[in-house]
Amino acid sequence: MIEVKNLVKKYGSHLAIDHLNFKIEKGKIYGFLGPNGAGKSTTMNIMTGYLGATEGEVLINGHDILKEPEEAKKHIGYLPELPPLYTEMTVQEYLDFTAELKGISRDKRESSVEEVLKLAKLMDVRGRLIRNLSKGYRQRVGLAQAVLGFPDIIILDEPTVGLDPKQIIEIRELIRKLAKDHTVILSSHILAEVREVCDYIMIISKGRLVASDTPDNLEHLMDDSETVEILAKTEPSRLREILSSVNEISGIKTEKRADGTTYAALEVKEHKDIREKVFFAFAGANCPLLMLNTNRASLEEIFLELTQGETGSKLLSAEREEDETDAGDL
Repeated sequence: MIEVKNLVKKYGSHLAIDHLNFKIEKGKIYGFLGPNGAGKSTTMNIMTGYLGATEGEVLINGHDILKEPEEAKKHIGYLPELPPLYTEMTVQEYLDFTAELKGISRDKRESSVEEVLKLAKLMDVRGRLIRNLSKGYRQRVGLAQAVLGFPDIIILDEPTVGLDPKQIIEIRELIRKLAKDHTVILSSHILAEVREVCDYIMIISKGRLVASDTPDNLEHLMDDSETVEILAKTEPSRLREILSSVNEISGIKTEKRADGTTYAALEVKEHKDIREKVFFAFAGANCPLLMLNTNRASLEEIFLELTQGETGSKLLSAEREEDETDAGDL
């Protein structure tokens, strides 16, 4: 659906996008994740034809966005970080005007506008001036113009920035609803938002793609060994003796506590799930096991590791070696 090939964008001597390559396929919510200044908005502006690239190309359903902009843009709805709203218009007037700009035929224009008003829950404010709307409603108007005409691809740049918690939840629900019939690309630096909404995540740092995978797989990406935490009502020596039968454990760190319990962090080989074996080992020894849980790296930890050094590019290279076809293709 979208193919980005060797994309480069320079502003003088500053390299904003550094040979970026990825593919977007149909039917999912994709997340662009990265710190401020990573190149997310620049990439989106090039993908939508707002900016030209220094090198490389962007294909939208086979159409080059720079060489065939009119044909390529028919497939895209775009909400920039700052929605392009005419605040002296009413919501209805603005969407009618947008429908005309998008070339929606007269016989379909009224029904198309009516549909996006309902979808974005703007029916109650359709006659109000945009300047008098709250930021949350302005975002809804921006989303409505992006969806108008129902293009295959909806691109949203920081759609929840500056909104209150209630408005954020409403926008997320709307994004999920859009994803039923559209491919959605969402840019954000809010980790919880990306984890909550997206099926697939691309992490960008300094204009480069440093990781791409599902949220769950990303959380496993840097774990050479997984940690299991336990708390048992016994001495450290007895705890180690009980766990000696669990062969998947590669290391144990214990901490004796004043209440007669022992806390232990267990390093596990090859992402094995040892919880059942640990449970039965303590049950068989008639020793109370008070806590048992798996501790894996969070998306926040992965994000910080990938965007603060060279680790990300190494991880992506390792991913490509494992599966040359799929890594980096979204």
